[in-house]
Amino acid sequence: MNLVEFLTDTLTGRGIVTFLSSMVPIIELRGAIPYGVMSGLPIWISAVVAIFGNILPVPFIILFARRILDWMKTKSLRLCRLAGRLENRARSKRLYKGELLGLFLFVAIPLPGTGAWTGALIAAVLSLRLKYAFPVIAAGVAAAGVIIALLTSGVGAVVS
Repeated sequence: MNLVEFLTDTLTGRGIVTFLSSMVPIIELRGAIPYGVMSGLPIWISAVVAIFGNILPVPFIILFARRILDWMKTKSLRLCRLAGRLENRARSKRLYKGELLGLFLFVAIPLPGTGAWTGALIAAVLSLRLKYAFPVIAAGVAAAGVIIALLTSGVGAVVS
C-alpha cells in the first residue's frame, strides 16, 4: 500500500470514525480498532489511527485535570464529592516505587477501567510532570493497540 492509498483509507469516514471513537473515554482503542477492521480498514491502519486518536487527549488531561477537579470543588457540594471520589480512585491506584513502569503497565493492559484517560488522570492527580508521564502513557497506548490488533486479527484464538 502506498502513501496515497493509506491517506485515502485513513481520511474516509471509516478512518475518521475510528480516530474519533478512540478518543472517547469508555471506547478508546479497545473498541476503535475492532470497529475500524469491521468497517473494512486494514488492521494496521485501524491500529495506527486508533493509537494516535487515543494518545491525542492525554496531554490535555494531564495539564488540565487538576485544575478542573479544583474548580469542581468550589462550585457545589455534589461536584465537590464527585471530584473527591475521582481523586480517591486515582490515588488508590498509586503506583509507588516504579511509578512510571506501573503507569505503563496500567495503560498497556487492555482491561475495562484502564487506558489512556485513566492513566492521564492518575498522572495528573499524582502530579507527574507531562514530560515524564506522556511518553510512558503513549508507550502503554501503543502496547495496548498492538495487543488489541493481535486479538482482533485472530492471533488470540491461535494462542489459547
